[in-house]
Amino acid sequence: MPTSAPSSLAAVPTADRVLQVLAVLAQQGKSMPAAELMERTGLARSTLYRQLARLKRWGFVLESDGFYAPGPLSLQLALGFDLASHLVRQARPDMVELAQQSQESVGLIVAVNDQAICLDMVESQHSLRCSFEKGRSVPLRAGASAKCVLAHLPEGVRSAVLDGLWGAGTPERDAAQRECDAIRKAGFAMTAGEVDPGVWGCSVPLFGASRQSVGAITLMAPIVRASGQEEALIRMAVVAAARISRQLVLH
Repeated sequence: MPTSAPSSLAAVPTADRVLQVLAVLAQQGKSMPAAELMERTGLARSTLYRQLARLKRWGFVLESDGFYAPGPLSLQLALGFDLASHLVRQARPDMVELAQQSQESVGLIVAVNDQAICLDMVESQHSLRCSFEKGRSVPLRAGASAKCVLAHLPEGVRSAVLDGLWGAGTPERDAAQRECDAIRKAGFAMTAGEVDPGVWGCSVPLFGASRQSVGAITLMAPIVRASGQEEALIRMAVVAAARISRQLVLH
């Protein structure tokens, strides 16, 4: 993650600053001191403390020895999301079946702003396994999950995210666009070791009733176990994604 305020958060409206602070805390997966929060959000110290006080009062943030973390109300929101999420409910049975068939881990991923977020995970039963923890987020920059959901965003949204990540008109941005085009043509994204060393992943988009992508499932395995089995694992993931998409359309 960057050590300064991300470009997507650099000009946050005043009314949205409290949500900006909560989003940064949620993305880190660890407690943070005020100084680091200031770097991540780009907010002045007095502004940051006003937002933190508001979040603490409502139970969205806890403070311990000057470190801040998501509070108990955030957990209630997560529980409510699990109970209410149509995507999670429809995807879960086929994710379980894919994990059993492949003997590897399966994640359900969506794009939120410029992040790929894991909504659900089914873990492999192997002692050596790969896991993209539920709730974890990574920038839409590297890894099969991030690249797959980025490639299948609506064109205008995808273009804005690419501009934000790489800079409009840069060679890196053009290369990322070409990679997105290739992923859309292939119907899946595959990477090895881009986010976590030693981890192979294949991510396949999920489509709803409007034929718009609503997320992706990612099959992940240690590279040493996936080596030589890539084609079979990709086929399993593609079939599972098609079943989930069919359920999303029917329900």
